[in-house]
Amino acid sequence: MPRRRQTLLAALLIAVLPAMTLPAMAQEAATGDAIRAAIGGNTVQGAMSDATAYTEFYAADGMIKGQDYTGAWTIDGDSMCFAYGSDPATCYGVRIAGDQVTWLSNGAETGTGTILPGNPNGF
Repeated sequence: MPRRRQTLLAALLIAVLPAMTLPAMAQEAATGDAIRAAIGGNTVQGAMSDATAYTEFYAADGMIKGQDYTGAWTIDGDSMCFAYGSDPATCYGVRIAGDQVTWLSNGAETGTGTILPGNPNGF
């Protein structure tokens, strides 16, 4: 391989490899507007870190609909907040990568999910 080509290849590797090896935590949390756009009017199905599975439809009007229960969701700054019954709201940061969601609490991952278009379960 000619020396110039080796130099260009080495420069490219030096530029690209660090980005390829960044942990998932290095991804930025979504803004409130991005959360609303990606999740509002859609369903998220996944599991929290305690292995609790969930499937919830987040209606555009702020209502949460699950199998046999309802709740409310809001955006507070760059966090998504959830309220069920008389329990106080719990808020999470959100990372969104395509149709994948990661819920964050105090910078730690607390759950994951997949965004499904609309309300496929008819909640």
